[in-house]
Amino acid sequence: MLRAMFDKIAPFFEKGGKFEKFYPLFEAGESFLYTPAKATQTGPHVRDGLDLKRAMMTVVIALVPATLWSFYNAGFQAQIAAGTAPDSVECLAATLQGLLIFLPIYIVTMAAGGLIETVFALVRKHEINEGFLVTSLLFPLIVPPSIPLWQVALGIGFGTLIGKEIFGGTGMNILNPALTGRAFLFFAYPGQISGDEVWIAGKDQWVDGFSGATPLAEFYNDGAGALANLDWMDAFLGRIPGSMGEVSALACLIGAAILIFSKVGSWRIMAGSLLGLVGMSLLLNAFSPTPEHYMAIPWHWHFVVGGFAFGAIFMATDPVSASQTNRGKWIYGIFIGLLCVLVRVLNPAYPEGMMLAILFMNIFAPVIDYYVVKANIKQREARCGVQ
Repeated sequence: MLRAMFDKIAPFFEKGGKFEKFYPLFEAGESFLYTPAKATQTGPHVRDGLDLKRAMMTVVIALVPATLWSFYNAGFQAQIAAGTAPDSVECLAATLQGLLIFLPIYIVTMAAGGLIETVFALVRKHEINEGFLVTSLLFPLIVPPSIPLWQVALGIGFGTLIGKEIFGGTGMNILNPALTGRAFLFFAYPGQISGDEVWIAGKDQWVDGFSGATPLAEFYNDGAGALANLDWMDAFLGRIPGSMGEVSALACLIGAAILIFSKVGSWRIMAGSLLGLVGMSLLLNAFSPTPEHYMAIPWHWHFVVGGFAFGAIFMATDPVSASQTNRGKWIYGIFIGLLCVLVRVLNPAYPEGMMLAILFMNIFAPVIDYYVVKANIKQREARCGVQ
């Protein structure tokens, strides 16, 4: 019945129809529910069962564990801040409260960013593709739960417009749109995107002495001495303050398994990022002036705190802004891990380094691929005896 309805109204939106200029809107709704109308059948074109729609939906599915955990942890932290003892926080109650925190941010993200996508699609007469579905889910997961909604609209608007559309839209951007929006908010409104008081919603009912500091902030203040007051398993599971979707390394690893199994996400970038993090952590450990210094923080703590796991799995592997060659993916990932730890430990103004590391390497990804390809050409010429 639904299929018949789409077929009936299709002529009004196709070329020559009364609503021809609104064809991108019609096509977006149709392709969301059904297979795209245009598909390669014959000829010299490469045919693959994994089209853009399936690839983007796979990423969305991989984000489900982190999203569901964000509901629980946002409510969990809010209830603790309201004076409820951690052991008495009910899972369902916390999840429902966290859902009410998450939904307004997600709705504003979809409305503001989706409007920009739609306007550009209508002006350019392009299809509205599924890429924004991923961006619209990534962005709410990397911002604090207490962020003002007008800043959500401003951030996703900046990320979509400046990080993506001005370059030509999906497949043309050189920066990750979600991270671009978050970076804009960080530098424009640091008071609402950083510090100890932004990671928990409902701060008006905090109990006396309650701290909303993230583990990274505690490392910055107390160095390795902060480890005595922290539990690694809580950080691994995600029972800590932080951006809503970044806190659980376990949920991120489940998403990584889905992306690797489906071959949508690059395991080389993920593994390279981990190698870079381990290598830089060990190097700083070796030169740490005291056992309590920030440089003495072990790599397994850097892995579970902040946005490293989320960034390495869902952000760094963006197929558009990341390196494309196999060797380039290793180099790209390793430098992300190196820079993440380097910025965290040695930068006095910014305790989290994953966002800056990924954006910095987004810029250098084409350069990495250029020299990798150039080196391969020279190797082949040498094997063939070409002078």
